[in-house]
Amino acid sequence: MVILLVLALATLFIIAAMGLELGLGNRLLIRLGRVEPFTRVHPLPPVSVIIPARNEAGTIEAALRSVAGQDYPRFEVIVLDDRSDDATGAIIDRMASELPGLRAVHVRDVPPGWLGKNHALWVGAGQAKGELLLFTDADVMMERTLLSRAVTHMTKAQLDHLAAIPRVDAPGLALQACVNGFVVFFCSFYKPWRARRPGPYHIGIGAFNLLRAGVYRRIGTHQAIAMCPDDDMKLGKLVKIAGFRQDVVDGHDVLSVRWYESVGGLVRGLTKNAFAATDYRVVPMVFAILAQVVVFLWPLAALALTTGTIRWLNAASVLCSLLMFRDTARFSRFSPVVALGYPFAVAVTACICGRAMVLNLAQGGIAWRGTRYPLQQLRANRV
Repeated sequence: MVILLVLALATLFIIAAMGLELGLGNRLLIRLGRVEPFTRVHPLPPVSVIIPARNEAGTIEAALRSVAGQDYPRFEVIVLDDRSDDATGAIIDRMASELPGLRAVHVRDVPPGWLGKNHALWVGAGQAKGELLLFTDADVMMERTLLSRAVTHMTKAQLDHLAAIPRVDAPGLALQACVNGFVVFFCSFYKPWRARRPGPYHIGIGAFNLLRAGVYRRIGTHQAIAMCPDDDMKLGKLVKIAGFRQDVVDGHDVLSVRWYESVGGLVRGLTKNAFAATDYRVVPMVFAILAQVVVFLWPLAALALTTGTIRWLNAASVLCSLLMFRDTARFSRFSPVVALGYPFAVAVTACICGRAMVLNLAQGGIAWRGTRYPLQQLRANRV
């Protein structure tokens, strides 16, 4: 009984502390949709938007039109067809002929020691002419003032790197619950609101990583993270290690992405890089899985298995979890109802972590974008 009491107290403390910091931290983020862009009397630096694409035929046209429709005065769009075997390449070529400032580049091969996406980003950056580089994805939708607002904020805050958190358009309450759970764990672990401060915390968002071209070259470009599947976060880490200024903003009002179409798609998609979060180390990953189960799922079971004070403490933990997931749903622009699915979301997240670890170890690496990469090489590129 003493062990259960201590566990109940510890669990309640952890969840309450997580919820408090998560709620306060999310409210510290500037909403990009409320940033007033500079008027034309302020010269804004030219921007190169770099978009890698592999088999994105279903989303890329709408995404590229949203990028090309930006009201920013000086920008170019470089779209890289990364060995697609669907209609992606043809769509990119057609749009390059229709839209001024959009350039199509076809990547036929990936050199040894490179992940395909990272290589495509590097190729695009090598051809870019802008003073600022925006790395984004082929399924990202941008409101027409996004770039103007982002560069304005970056200029005013004297930043070298700016990331933006997008709104995730997820069909169905089950998938929304899982995405909401991902946001809870991602933000609790990385604490993106601390990225602007000196210290170890850093941030990078694949949907929107905007940084100065000179800084990109000084941190070693994507060559320094050639074998990192979590290239967005690792890019942000390089920026922070080098002592440059970075920040993250809430881009939900002006930036969106259709991430996955189903819970199964989410599980398969995140399997490729979940193990990378612990640098492919087994002990930290096992600890993370156990922590999720003990902290968030055990209190639910304890409601039926315990009595008295211990049950009440676990009930308080369940209530705190509900409040934390509900507040995160508000931040993510989801219905508060998805908070009720937090046990399912936690279970799915734990399964993703376990699946990624087991498959990566059993297969000796990861399979991504049609290529298999050895675990030894992935571990060697530790940042």
